Parts: sequence; C-alpha cells; structure tokens
Amino acid sequence: MNGKRILLIIGGGIAAYKSCELVRLLRKQGASVRCVVTASGQKFVTPMSLAALSEDKVYTDLFDLKDEAEMGHIQLSRQADLVVVAPATADLMARMAAGIADDLATTLLLATDKPVLCAPAMNVRMWQHPATQRNIATLKSDGITVLNPDEGPMACGEFGPGRLPEPEAIAAAIAASLNTSRPLSGKHIIVTAGPTHEPIDPVRVIANRSSGKQGFAIAAALAEAGAKVTLIAGPVSLSTPAGVTRIDVEAARQMEGEVNAALPADAAIMVAAVADWRVDEAPSKLKKEAGPPALNWQKNPDILANLCAAPNRPKLVIGFAAETETAVEHATAKRLRKGCDWIVANDVSIDKMGGEQNRVHLITNAGTESWDRMDKTAIARALAQRIADALA
Repeated sequence: MNGKRILLIIGGGIAAYKSCELVRLLRKQGASVRCVVTASGQKFVTPMSLAALSEDKVYTDLFDLKDEAEMGHIQLSRQADLVVVAPATADLMARMAAGIADDLATTLLLATDKPVLCAPAMNVRMWQHPATQRNIATLKSDGITVLNPDEGPMACGEFGPGRLPEPEAIAAAIAASLNTSRPLSGKHIIVTAGPTHEPIDPVRVIANRSSGKQGFAIAAALAEAGAKVTLIAGPVSLSTPAGVTRIDVEAARQMEGEVNAALPADAAIMVAAVADWRVDEAPSKLKKEAGPPALNWQKNPDILANLCAAPNRPKLVIGFAAETETAVEHATAKRLRKGCDWIVANDVSIDKMGGEQNRVHLITNAGTESWDRMDKTAIARALAQRIADALA
C-alpha cells in the first residue's frame, strides 16, 4: 500500500475505537490516511486522536467555510485511491443505499468516483434485519465492497454476527482492493457453487444446507484477480459477482454437463455440495394418503472424480469437502480417491453450512494449511492468491 491514499469515514458505534488501530496499521504499511468522522462517531473517538495518528487534518463538518470555498467535499471525494467506511453502521449504510447526502460523510460517498469499501458493525438483530440486508444488496449492486462482520459477543451483551472485523482483517481487505496487479489475467477458471436439488416429484426435492456463499466469494476473488470465471451455480438467491459469467443449474447431472461444456479451463474449483444420490422422479405429486413412497435411489455422477480423469482436465483441480468430524483425515482420503490436486476441508462441526465464516484446511501434496474461522471473503482471497501462484 506504499503511497496509496485512503479516505477513512468513521461512523458512530462503539467499534469506532478500532479505527485508531486501523489508521496506525495503514500508515505502517505506507498508506496516507485522511479521516472523516460523523457527528455520532465523535461520541466514541476524538478528531484529535485521529489527527495525531494520521498526521493529517480530520474533517467533520460539511459547512466548514474555508474548505467549502474551495469545494472541499468534492476534492476530498476524488483525491483518494479508496474510500473506506469503518465502522459502517446500519444507519450510515441505509443512507448510502438511499443516496442521501445530508452530512459530510454521505455527501462524500455520493460525490466520489473512487471505489468504496464498507466494514459493517452493528447489533446482531440489526444486521439480520431484512431492511439491512436489502440495503447491503443495493450497495453491492452499486459496486461497493461490503465485508462480512465478525461473529462473537457484543457490547450490548448479545452474541452473533455484527462485530466490526478486526483492524488487521480490514487492512488486508483494503490491500486487496488496492492491488492493481491481476495475476490471473488470461486464465479461465470454472467454479461450482451452492447445493443441487434432486427432484422427487414436481414439488419436492432432495437438498442440503449449502448457501453458495463460499463459492460465490471465490468466484468474486478470482475475477478481482483478473481471471475469466465461469460460475456454475445450484439453486441459490445470491447476486452474481462483478465480472463473472454465471450459469444456473438445479440437479447434479445438469451441473456436470455445464462443467464439461465450460472446458477447456486452466483451473476448476469444485465448491458445490453435490447430492450423492437421486431418485426416479414421480410424474405427479406424491400423496400422503398413499403412505410412505418407495423411492428408487440411483447414484449421481461424481463430477469431481470424472473431471480429474477427463482427457482435457484443467491443470489445477481443487475439491471441497464439508466434514463434521476428523475433517483433515477424511478430506485427505477424498483427495487421493478423487484424484484432485488440492482439496479444501470445510469443518462444519461448529460453524454450520450457510454461515458467514468457515473453518477450513487447504490440503495439497506439500501438506496442510489451516485457516481458523475466517470470513468467507478472506478465505476466497487467500485461495485466489494460492491459485495465482500455482498457475504462474
């Protein structure tokens, strides 16, 4: 980040105290930081502290006559390489999503032509509220990067997702956003994500708890790194990451067909939780009055193993294994059985499928690398870097 310019907008929340450490980390890594503090943010952290750490003036008021005589808010919004909002409160993100510009922070955010990154922090109920989730979806569709909050105990006494990510994690996300190198340029990578739904009758399916979030995060990270990404997604309601070609499927056989159609590719990351079994689909809805149905089970195609054995196999094939016990041992055996180059063991014994964080182990010929309870975006970016190194 040497020489990069960060405009840091600090919202009002107890987590605002972490902004001081974030400024220190960014400065240590060579970035210059200019701070804007909202009126509520000043209740938690003082402009004097931020000025001392950033070695720059701190801005608080839209109607500072000296600055506004020179259209200071426009200059502030355009001079940075990246605008960071941390903490991004529920109220601040709601005003961003609505395009409101009623103070210096929201005016800057509406006037900027630079990329924006938000690090949310709020009560778990506020984070999970449908209004907040709608606002986040709007911000993402506008091209704003929104980090997932950490999960844990909160100042209010509740527990769950909503904690501001640690300053080190925010600094890493900032560094990734500022990375103009695109190490995967010219590479075609296939990603599968989400569950498969195997029909029982016209209204019922066999499914699993996969949300598709990790696969979509990996597709987004690969696209950020310059790859041409073909994302083959099972039934999920996630937005398509920027720069990614998405193909929607339902059942395992459809997914395998689309994977084969997408070849050739330089790499394939098989994140999808594919159903091992399917049944013969009944032509009409099964009635409970007829009693428990006799289902004729058939084995689904092994998409990962078949891809690894294909004559036009990608140079790098990565499998995923969701495990509830002895994750490394089971995944290591699966890697050898399937013939893939790497496998990511996802330990779902504590963090269940569909959550915002994962506990994973990357298993290769060189050994095992463990990433303990990381945000799915952070895991995706770390994996994208490993892939770039392997394909270089």
